[in-house]
Amino acid sequence: MVFTDCDALIFDSDGVLVNSEVINIAVEQEYLAELGLTYDYATYVSRFVGLANADFHAQLAADFNEHVGGEFPQDFGSRLDERIWPRIEAELKPLDGVEKLVAAFGGRVAVGSSASIDKLVRKLELTKLERLFEPHIYSADHVQRGKPAPDLFLYAARQIDVRPERCVVIEDSVNGVLAARAANMTAIGFVGGGHADSGLAERLKASGAATVVSSHAEILGML
Repeated sequence: MVFTDCDALIFDSDGVLVNSEVINIAVEQEYLAELGLTYDYATYVSRFVGLANADFHAQLAADFNEHVGGEFPQDFGSRLDERIWPRIEAELKPLDGVEKLVAAFGGRVAVGSSASIDKLVRKLELTKLERLFEPHIYSADHVQRGKPAPDLFLYAARQIDVRPERCVVIEDSVNGVLAARAANMTAIGFVGGGHADSGLAERLKASGAATVVSSHAEILGML
């Protein structure tokens, strides 16, 4: 059973707590196409969702050098933010059932996200979810290696004083599931964030997710 000997839930944020991944992917793919980089949706989601910004930009720069040529725009991140954040501020919503799940679980909870800490906190503030998790809100800024390395989840587990093998991670990305498994944590694959393609559930399972769900209500029913 997924929740046997579970003392803590660690949530990814984008696509798990809030619907930002739909916005992020749409804007990113549009901008990258303008730069000459196009990806089929499944490849894009598998490769890039869940990565810390530095790793995301490094992989894009390598692809740009190989397929387009020349130097990848050094201001890519800031230009992307200029496009994404007006939509985040206007459109961001929490995913249904988060508060009920946290309340019913009753154990320790944390957030472990690849987003920068300032943007992560802002998204949780906008959706009024910050109060459920503070002060245990952790980002790639807290560790040297981002997902799929286990560092962020291990860091979160230390902060909440729970052994890794007693943590369950809720993740929507291949990189996040790989990070959870590398940390010796149980992973639940989440496909309820609105951005999942038809093959995401199988890719999450193949990466090591113990089960895959499409809502927080499903997880609540497993407790």
